[in-house]
Amino acid sequence: MVSARVHFEVYVRKKPTSGWTLEMATENRALAISTAEDLIKEGRVTAAKVTKETLDEETREFQTVTILNLGAPDTTKKRKVKEDIEPLCVTPQDLYTIHARERISRLLEAWLERRSATAFELLHRPDLVEKLEASGTDLQHAIQKIAVPEAQARGATTHDMMRSFQQLVERAVDRLMSDHRKGALPDLAKEGLNVAAERLAHHPDRHYLMGCGVAAAIEPASSWSEKVAMLLDLADSAPHAGPGRALVLSTIEQPLAEILGGKLGLEELLGRGMDLGGNLAGMTRLTASEAVDKLIEVEPSVAKVMPKLSASAARLSKWLTAEGFLEVRTALGKRILAELNGPRRLRPGDAAGEIDILRALAMSLTSASGNLLPLDEVQSAFSARSKMLVTGDFVESYLGREMSAIQEAEALVWLTENVIGPANKRQAGRWIKAVVSALRFEKEFRKNEEESPAARLAQLAVLQKSVSRCGLVPEDYVPIQQKIGEIGGMVEAEGKIAWTLGRAQAPVVQRLTVLLRLASGESAPLGPAADRARSEAMRLIRQDDTRAELAKAPEQMSAMREMIQQAGLAA
Repeated sequence: MVSARVHFEVYVRKKPTSGWTLEMATENRALAISTAEDLIKEGRVTAAKVTKETLDEETREFQTVTILNLGAPDTTKKRKVKEDIEPLCVTPQDLYTIHARERISRLLEAWLERRSATAFELLHRPDLVEKLEASGTDLQHAIQKIAVPEAQARGATTHDMMRSFQQLVERAVDRLMSDHRKGALPDLAKEGLNVAAERLAHHPDRHYLMGCGVAAAIEPASSWSEKVAMLLDLADSAPHAGPGRALVLSTIEQPLAEILGGKLGLEELLGRGMDLGGNLAGMTRLTASEAVDKLIEVEPSVAKVMPKLSASAARLSKWLTAEGFLEVRTALGKRILAELNGPRRLRPGDAAGEIDILRALAMSLTSASGNLLPLDEVQSAFSARSKMLVTGDFVESYLGREMSAIQEAEALVWLTENVIGPANKRQAGRWIKAVVSALRFEKEFRKNEEESPAARLAQLAVLQKSVSRCGLVPEDYVPIQQKIGEIGGMVEAEGKIAWTLGRAQAPVVQRLTVLLRLASGESAPLGPAADRARSEAMRLIRQDDTRAELAKAPEQMSAMREMIQQAGLAA
């Protein structure tokens, strides 16, 4: 399931009989709740409520849930017909909300991409508005695309909805152009950011006016990276504290979020030509640089797949981990989760690389969880992604056709170690069991003349131990270990290794040491082979010459006693 985008809206009623009006929209839940509570405490409104708006990425529709109700109860009569035909945006100010800007970005996506602009810039730059109006059909098509579904949803005619939206756009354009002609829009180059911030800090239209100043300041940028650099320059020169600083940072955060939310802007910032795994690794390092850098110092596998950040990206990452731009970081974190929950491969054509990048992402996001994303959401996303790694198509691609049976088993153990979720672990365990139980696996160990029986037993012992350490439950890994033990017993029986060692002409301590290593599962898998080695070791221990030789070398006695305990021969 694709993760949804979430924001919160604050609605107020100034009088008990008045209707609800939108006061603000934000992706910060705590800010929305505190704003509603402050409005009630200050007596500015008689009622306030906070709603959670969740965008379904597939249907592109918002689902509304009221999470807070304060003040006087709603006594107004519901007029369904009138409310059903009311557009989502009714005033020019409504076009500046998060929801509206997201809709504008989608409707005018191609037009904005051609001009390397964001919806934020379009709403705050008179020159872009003039170009859009001069384009002829782009604006009309956008209005039509939004009017048709709105008309169907509200039981109104398409013509009425188009006329309503057209009037709204005209009012918004008239407002911006009128302010431009009157010289009411701030010029940060002439006035200075700090002076403008202090002057506008308590202005009723402070967000709109500061947005116009910021949009004009980044207008000379010729690329997305340059725009990010200019926005960070403004952030660096913002007032050190107070309402002015809050105004500047909250305004800068809007175009930053839109640039990083777009494919082209993010690719230019992180680097073009990367696959999805590389992009997610870059986004993770961008949003949680401190946690990732610490992880890189101690984990080479993470350092191997994490891309280096460009100068602009590294500079932005410092801001994302500081007190500013929390909403940008949260939006990027949600985008990472959405991609992890999606169907696209992280490393198309490289199954082994896909496991490596997923492992690095899991370690990085888990390390940064809490500050970036809730741990339960991170685990859920990787559980969904892990499900893709245990499908037949992926496993077939991962194993290929040139691996030996033992290589396939070892590769599947590594796969099992790097998937999460009980069901995924169980499915991965089935793949291991299928390989180990296959006749090909048995033949490879029994008929292999290139390696000695002792070398083959050592390989089986390592595999048997790794099966129990890859996260499988005993019900799944014990049958696999038993099968490995059976094959080890066949290899040992055919080579008569334990019998030969027990009667070799080598010193008794040396023979006993080798037998005890076989019996303890260190150089042979536990099972028939280890049992026969244990019997031979016990026979040697009971012999008088063995005891006499051990008594002559007391320094070897303690080491031998520990090995006897490991082999399960201690009384």
